[in-house]
Amino acid sequence: MSTDYLHRVQAEPFDQLDNLLHYSDGVSTQQTTTGQREHGEALTDQAHFVTGVSFPEAMELERVEPDLYRSNFTYEDEYRLYGGQVAAQALLAAGRTVEDGRHPHSLHGYFLRSGRCELPTVFEVHRDRDGRSYSARRVVARQEGKAIFTAVMSFAVASPEGVGANHQVLAAPTVPAPELCEQIPVPRLFAHEWGLLEQLTPDLPFPERFWSRCTSDLGDDPLMHASAILYMSDGSSGLGRLHDEHSITGASLDHAVWFHQPVRADEWLLNIMEPARTAHGRGLYTGSMFTEDGTLAVSLAQQALFRRVV
Repeated sequence: MSTDYLHRVQAEPFDQLDNLLHYSDGVSTQQTTTGQREHGEALTDQAHFVTGVSFPEAMELERVEPDLYRSNFTYEDEYRLYGGQVAAQALLAAGRTVEDGRHPHSLHGYFLRSGRCELPTVFEVHRDRDGRSYSARRVVARQEGKAIFTAVMSFAVASPEGVGANHQVLAAPTVPAPELCEQIPVPRLFAHEWGLLEQLTPDLPFPERFWSRCTSDLGDDPLMHASAILYMSDGSSGLGRLHDEHSITGASLDHAVWFHQPVRADEWLLNIMEPARTAHGRGLYTGSMFTEDGTLAVSLAQQALFRRVV
């Protein structure tokens, strides 16, 4: 990533990212960590009022009644509620209704309305099916009675190690290790950091190649780790290189994530985003998350508005 990108981010407080993230830029919180330099410190200062909030604290859900949960962690912010936060909490709510030992393997969500950071969000979980190996759930997230996000997701019994086919066609690109990269808090997201990489395309409005990890203690709960990965998966875009003087990325429309294996969100993951197509006012990109040893752990796809600049 170019230094110019970082200076633009500081100077314009994420105007480009506000167009990118459906509910908004989320909220940056994390205290400066080892390896972060002046850019990281400046980014952290932009949302100092939530500095130090852990990821589990931000994601906490109250069980109101069976299959109904409420997020009571609210805060005042000039931006709208980050879509990745709502998606992650929807996954957490659904995961609490399945049997132990069933882990999420896919989610398909639709962003319907902008959410507000100062309001609680209610999550309705619908148990569509519980089979011998798979559980299907639907979740509707509401604020003030109106649906802001809906998703379908599936959970599966984990297969024993070494059993069944295990092929990987897509190889991880060769990039510097995360400890060799400048590390900064992810702009306006809770308890996540990026390891910055040089971008293949200059002057991107947001990065499409970077390391990421959650900086909070997530314990060993696979559901919490999956939720943290889903949270981060909405944090950038692969459509930036298609921006021109006429059209740019707008609000996210839908988001899909596939978990190929259980993976820890508090360990570094290499994020690679690739644009696929723009047409009829929409843009599609795909993404991959690799572990440090090159294993493809997560795949994603997102469609967003891609419209003419007014």
